Amino acid sequence: MSEPLDMPDFHTLRAVSGWIELGNLAEAELELGRIPVRRRQQPDVLEAEWLLAAARRDWARALTVAERLVSLAPDRANAWIHSAYSARRTESGGLTYARLILLQALDRFPDESVIPYNLACYAAQLGELDDARRWLETARQRGGSAMIQDMALADEDLLPLRAEIRRWKTKKR
Repeated sequence: MSEPLDMPDFHTLRAVSGWIELGNLAEAELELGRIPVRRRQQPDVLEAEWLLAAARRDWARALTVAERLVSLAPDRANAWIHSAYSARRTESGGLTYARLILLQALDRFPDESVIPYNLACYAAQLGELDDARRWLETARQRGGSAMIQDMALADEDLLPLRAEIRRWKTKKR
């Protein structure tokens, strides 16, 4: 196990995130490199490393980092979500592999709406529209109907269901 992060490391992680948000991935990588090796396996550091790999669209690296994050911090929903998101985009992964990852996480995080939402996206892309509808309903129950509707209407993965989604009855927040 690695050493816990100290305040300078937390500030460095904030700088990494800031550089990523600004689109300066070279500076983000330089900042990430300032974190001592003995602390590089901390979940927060791995999360930053995943964000950098994803911003670079280096999905093989992102998947490796996310899988490590899942093994070190299986109680973090984002670890599983990142793993599936990366797996979907790797040459060796794809929708089926991404779905398997999220199905393992589904019951671990009964309040997390992103997991069933992403499962709906994968099902829709695989042409399994009845499954996609069921997953969207689960996501709506977990995350709120209006929020899920807003996300779904903007999501190209759910294009086959867009007309149905527009007709959902939602309560104003």
